[in-house]
Formats: sequence, structure tokens, C-alpha cells
Amino acid sequence: MVKKILFLILAVGLALLIWQWPLVSYGLRMGRGQLKIIWEAKPVEDFLKDPAFPDSLKLKLRLIEEVRKFAIDSLGLKDTKNYKTLYDQRGEELMWVVQACGPFELTPKLWHFPVVGDLPYKGFFEKDKALAERKKLIEEKYDVSVRNPGGWSTLGWFTDPILSGMLRRGPGDLASLILHEMVHATIFVKGNADFNENLASFIGDTAAYRFLAFKYGKNSTEYTQYKNEDQDYRQYSRHILRGTQKLDSLYRSMNPAEPFDLRKEKKKKLIKKIIKNIDTLRLAEKRKSDTAWLPNNTYFMSYHLYQSKQKDFAQELQARFRGNLRAYILYLSQQYPFL
Repeated sequence: MVKKILFLILAVGLALLIWQWPLVSYGLRMGRGQLKIIWEAKPVEDFLKDPAFPDSLKLKLRLIEEVRKFAIDSLGLKDTKNYKTLYDQRGEELMWVVQACGPFELTPKLWHFPVVGDLPYKGFFEKDKALAERKKLIEEKYDVSVRNPGGWSTLGWFTDPILSGMLRRGPGDLASLILHEMVHATIFVKGNADFNENLASFIGDTAAYRFLAFKYGKNSTEYTQYKNEDQDYRQYSRHILRGTQKLDSLYRSMNPAEPFDLRKEKKKKLIKKIIKNIDTLRLAEKRKSDTAWLPNNTYFMSYHLYQSKQKDFAQELQARFRGNLRAYILYLSQQYPFL
């Protein structure tokens, strides 16, 4: 009887493995890629003690540790072992993230994963796999993009190292990135990437100002530089989000019976207008519009994913918590238990 039960369990397990093999295979490849990075990462102290390691980069490593302490002590973000090691990328990209949505809609394609739920992106440690996924999706008539993220959070499944590419960032941008990823390790709602990414962006950007004021002062070069960069980015984001609304209205007005090429031309004309109007923005560092380059729907979808709820979070922070970011984070972590 016991042998029959064990055989049945084995048979069911084997059937599930065969049925879910694409997902299992993907998970194994991602786990192998992440473990390689963790295995080859070295303690930050090793680089700080190395006389051949540039002093300018040592300053960035010390800055990251200060950001960590600020995030934990002043904001109440979760204390983890993340960002205590450094992985040398040797100038190479590590991850390729694929995003997709329909040609005449701004609803993202979702990939289902165990534990974290549905996500509007899929990462690869192998470029050829990402490009193969891109090719398959394009053949299915999706708009597709492939990008290299500056960093990512493994949500506590692994120990996240500092990536050497992060050290090219300015103090404010670096602080914002580390804070963004630390938010993911503290507050993460299963299957709600829109909330998770918008919240991490809001807290990361808002807390970066506070960290820079604390460390350098509001009149410092570091604070002013980040303020100019951030305000430019916010203004550009608002422009793209307005464009997103216009595109959404256009797509909703389209008749599915219209020829595909006609709808495609209407889409191209509007996107070209949105990109051309970048010239009208009053930015500290001017961006030249280049209508020879036209983004597809995933570009607009990404801004919605990361920036569309910033005003809502800012209003809630002020109205309910009088700007007390630590109290707001505590409230959110209680309101939305991790995973």
C-alpha cells in the first residue's frame, strides 16, 4: 500500500514537472544566474582594503552603507544582508528584461510566477534567451522592448550584491536606486507590480532628498544636482504620461474592423507628435527630441508602471502622515503584509 502511494506521488510529481517544464526550466536558469553572481561577489571590505581599487569608487561603497543605515534607522526599512558585497560586472550587462503589450492597447502582457504572482516583465541572464522571447512575441503581434535594469531585488530569496555598474551613478541617483530596491524587500504585494514599482519609486526618490539633505545639506552640490536631475525626470515623466492618456484614448476610439496598417499609421503619427513636443519642456538639461526614433507601447506602459501613482502617494503622505515618511512606511508594511 505504501509503495502504491509513493508511486502515485512520484507519478503526479513527474506529470506536473513535464506539464510545467518551461516554467521549471526558466526558474532553474534564473536561479543559476543569480547564484553565479552571489558566488562571485566579494565583501565590500575587500575592495575598501584594496589599494588598487579607485578611491572614488570606495567613496561610493561607503555611501551605499550610509544609505542602508539611513533607510533602516530613519525610515524603518527592513534590515537585510543586501548590499554588503560587490559583484564586478567587468563592463558587461547582466540581465535583460522583456516587456510586451498589444499593438493598440497599453495593457501589459503578464507572466505568471509562483509566489510573486503575475508580473508585466520577464528577466533573463542570457541575452540570446531574451532576444528569442522578443522574437516570439513580435511574431504574436506584440509591441516588445528589451532593457537592462540598473539593479533588482530578489525579495529575500537571495543576498543582493552591489553591482559595479551602480557605482557610475551620482550620489542622489545611487541613493534612490538602493532605497528603491530596499522598499521591495520590505513591502511587496503579490501580483500587483503597478503598486510595487510606483511605491518603490516614490519612496526611493522622496527619501533620496532626505538622505542628501542629512549627509550634505540642502545647499550642497550633491543635493542641487539630484534636484535638477529629478525635477527634469518628473517633468519628462508627466509629459510621457500625458502622451499615454492620449494614446489610450486613440486606441479606445479605434474600430477593430479598420485595416491594421491604417491603425498603425494613426498610432505612429500620435507617438511622433508626443516625442516632438519634448522640445517644449523646460528642463535644466535639455533633451533633444528625435522623431527618427519612435518608441512603441511598452515605453509608455513602463512610465505608467513606475510613475503614474506618484501624486497619489505624495498626497497620502502629507494628508495622513504630515510628511512623516517613516510612519507612512510602517503603515504600508502593516496594510500590505510582505507577499
